Amino acid sequence: MEWLTHSQTGFRQAARYLLGMRLAIIATQLVAIAVAETTVTLAHRAEALILSLLYAVLATLAWLWFSRRPPETFAPVSLTLATDLFLIGWWLYFTGGYTNPLVSLLLLPIAVAIILVPSRQSIVLTVTGVAVYTALVLWHTPVMHDHHSADLARLHLVGMWVTFALTAAILLLVVGTLSRRLRLQQSQLSQFRENRLRDEQIIALGLSSAAVAHRLGTPLNTMTLLLDEIRSHTEGQASVALTEDFDLMGQQLNLCSQHLQQLTKAAIEARTAQLEILTVKDWLARLRESATLLWPSGPVQWPGAHPDVSVAVDATLDQAVLNLLANALTASPSWVAVRSQLSESGRVEVVVEDQGDGLETALQGTPGEDIVDSHHGLGVGLFLSNATIQRLGGNLRAKASETGTTMVIDLPVAQAQGEEIQP
Repeated sequence: MEWLTHSQTGFRQAARYLLGMRLAIIATQLVAIAVAETTVTLAHRAEALILSLLYAVLATLAWLWFSRRPPETFAPVSLTLATDLFLIGWWLYFTGGYTNPLVSLLLLPIAVAIILVPSRQSIVLTVTGVAVYTALVLWHTPVMHDHHSADLARLHLVGMWVTFALTAAILLLVVGTLSRRLRLQQSQLSQFRENRLRDEQIIALGLSSAAVAHRLGTPLNTMTLLLDEIRSHTEGQASVALTEDFDLMGQQLNLCSQHLQQLTKAAIEARTAQLEILTVKDWLARLRESATLLWPSGPVQWPGAHPDVSVAVDATLDQAVLNLLANALTASPSWVAVRSQLSESGRVEVVVEDQGDGLETALQGTPGEDIVDSHHGLGVGLFLSNATIQRLGGNLRAKASETGTTMVIDLPVAQAQGEEIQP
């Protein structure tokens, strides 16, 4: 397997655009020679044709080099562009020098250099282009042996228009495309940096959570032992209400222990990247069971209609949805609904609705992109939930209105084997 650096990948992508630019220049040269021969007799027609064919061979070799063995540094790229300048200048020398309207072709390698190579090398190439133009002025070769000023003037004016049109078209197709590709790469790098910063924040929160979970193990075991001792000492003497309180305390301690075990399980699954393929109905049934244990009297509505598709889930995704459900119950203690549906693009949407006051301004739209301060404690929870959902190929959207808040979890559909279906 061949591993390429970022620069090598960029040079390989630019190879065909450079080849297109060079072939366009060569075609322009050959057409110019053919058109000129219909009006005047060129003094160095054979030399100009041979030079155009040599340029075509070198352009093809450069394309093969950049495509199969892209250079690791910018120096070879600058060298090939300098060669373009010399070959174009040499061809111009045989076809009228600076009086040839195609002298503007010298700008094309300079424009490409400004995009592809560093500033120092592009400055050197610009100076080289000016030097080539200056040499054509100092050492001028006549276009033809017999001088016909009227024919030359008419040919020059037509050539100026053709040169401008061709130069503009080549700049648009080659330089414009390269510029768009570079902007796309910069956008991808920026997104990669943002994801890396977000992941670093998640790792820091995960380490803190692991430390807290480790410390909670001993107090929970101690409280469990104390509860057992209290029960043994008050056996037969405790009232019914006190016995119910003991049972409730035991249930809560068991629930805390289950949460710690679930945290350990989620860490193992995240480390081994294990995903479980469940139908939407089964997954929401599991979430409903967990929510019932957490909020036995919570007013959560679970409509029974679910799309007949599967999703790839893990314990961290369950916790992310439960975090959103906890936020909804905090904002709307009287009514919360959880439903599922298929979007127009064929993805699964899990919708959590409430009738609370709505999200704060900082959390509306695309919540969870950053950790923010929140009076209701929603900032870190939304951040972690959004990061988990994005890790599994989904996204989180929020919409606040006068009647409440709607959180939409958008997830890709998965086949039974675990292969995601592209929308």
